[in-house]
Amino acid sequence: MPTAAAAPPFSEHRFPCPNCGSDMRFDPGSGDLVCHHCGHREDRVTPVNPFAVIEELDFEQAIRARLPQEEIEETRVTRCPSCGAQVELGPDTHAAECPFCATPVVTDTGTHRHIKPKGVLPFSVSEDGARVAMTDWLGSLWFAPNGLKQYARRGRRMDGIYVPYWTFDANTTSRYAGQRGDYYYVTRTVQGKDGPRRVRERRIRWTPAQGRVKRWFDDVLALGSTSLPRDFSDGLEPWDLSALEPYRPDYLAGFRAEGYQIDLGEARVAAERRMEAMIVTAVKFDIGGDTQRIDRVETAYSAVTFKHILLPVWLAAYKYNGKSFRFAVNGQTGRVQGERPYSAWKIAFAVLLGLVVALGVGYLYAMNQ
Repeated sequence: MPTAAAAPPFSEHRFPCPNCGSDMRFDPGSGDLVCHHCGHREDRVTPVNPFAVIEELDFEQAIRARLPQEEIEETRVTRCPSCGAQVELGPDTHAAECPFCATPVVTDTGTHRHIKPKGVLPFSVSEDGARVAMTDWLGSLWFAPNGLKQYARRGRRMDGIYVPYWTFDANTTSRYAGQRGDYYYVTRTVQGKDGPRRVRERRIRWTPAQGRVKRWFDDVLALGSTSLPRDFSDGLEPWDLSALEPYRPDYLAGFRAEGYQIDLGEARVAAERRMEAMIVTAVKFDIGGDTQRIDRVETAYSAVTFKHILLPVWLAAYKYNGKSFRFAVNGQTGRVQGERPYSAWKIAFAVLLGLVVALGVGYLYAMNQ
């Protein structure tokens, strides 16, 4: 997407342990920076003023490549040849496994030039908590292969990823035309096999309706990634965006961040689809009555602003019997989404058991006749 004419060189944020020099990591449970090598802990990542406002950016300026230079950055990324994910890397990383699909990738030293994040939702679910949520979810799937459940329980490390999203604010004015339906009832006589009887029928009286509704939308989400299936990302919702913090690199210590693949213009289209669904609800309420028909809605958008934010997701990609299975855990709520594996022998056993039960019921019924 268009951006400013020039961008600052990309920078890497590292937090070396003062005791041993190892990289420190943000701990979701305490909010501290922790060294997993020597155990040193620093109380550095404290939330800012809860009343601090995360700045919104003007959509039209961004589309016309007029954002200030300080809103643009470059980061070193690798692109997965399988799923297309673009994941930011540390300065010393030269080979990795894609956290979205478990494909081995060899990095180049390319950079991704993009709009800086304005906000971040810090991880509040730890890796252990995410693993428990995932294994509990797998355990609830009776048809999942036991081998995969055991493989997942072995404690293989999960990847903490900050997934890119866009949020949009907008004023909307919608003019509509439609019809209001009001219920009324009539009683009529019908001929039945036992003679005539009276029945009460509901009918609808339609009257034309038109008007205008206004709505202010705040922080309508649009995904900035194509690495996970849409039903995964939708299934991880809702997010409590009131807990957003102004972006600070401390929160990313020990985690990775995915670069956005869905640009600002495409993201706005997705956000407007969400807004339109809520506008339809508002129009129906304005029409009133018992039921409604909407013939036309024309919406004008104004004062459109946006921000790029990062939301926390724990990912696990397991290869089992030659096939990859992906799981995602909301790093704020622990909500789980995943690909549902099926065990052929469990399904066959269930079908066989069902046949046995059906035959048993049929036999008992026949004996009682």
